[in-house]
Amino acid sequence: MFTGLVQELGKLLDKRPLAAGVRLRIASNLGKKSPYVLGESIAIDGACLSVAAWDGHSFEVDASVETLDRTTLQQAGIGDALHLERAARFGDPIGGHLVSGHVDGVATLESREVLGEAQRLRFRAPERLMPFIAEKGSICIAGVSLTVNEVDDATFSVMIIPITQTQTKLGALPIGASLNLEIDLIARYVARLRHYL
Repeated sequence: MFTGLVQELGKLLDKRPLAAGVRLRIASNLGKKSPYVLGESIAIDGACLSVAAWDGHSFEVDASVETLDRTTLQQAGIGDALHLERAARFGDPIGGHLVSGHVDGVATLESREVLGEAQRLRFRAPERLMPFIAEKGSICIAGVSLTVNEVDDATFSVMIIPITQTQTKLGALPIGASLNLEIDLIARYVARLRHYL
């Protein structure tokens, strides 16, 4: 599990094809204080993957065909910034919300409006996910926990404050950018339970 609080902006160093997927090598300082353990979970732009190698300066993960089909990692290019968060431990503060790292779909940035020091970002989400997005509910965009401000039939908006603009890549994304989207975990299970009740 994760909390949606980005711990570092890593950088994609290498992307090698595998028989069924790709191996990504990502520059990271997170493991210098507490070394990465092989097999540990790490959220990369919101997608939970397992550390396959660590050399003290970078780590490697394998992304399967399923992961590539459902996330933006297929389009990631060498040098691209990636949001990184190590898995939460029991007892850690939950500063964002409970995030599984299981990407539900890809959202597209439709507009950006500057409101004082904040920015309002509006995203278009896949139609099948819109029923799970609620005003003042939680949403995870590229691994970042955010609060939904407004929702209509096809889009939703969030506000990002200055620290989010500088500590993540959300503050400088171009219009039309695609980002991994994870709906609120509770909404997903409530909807599933209603199917059987």
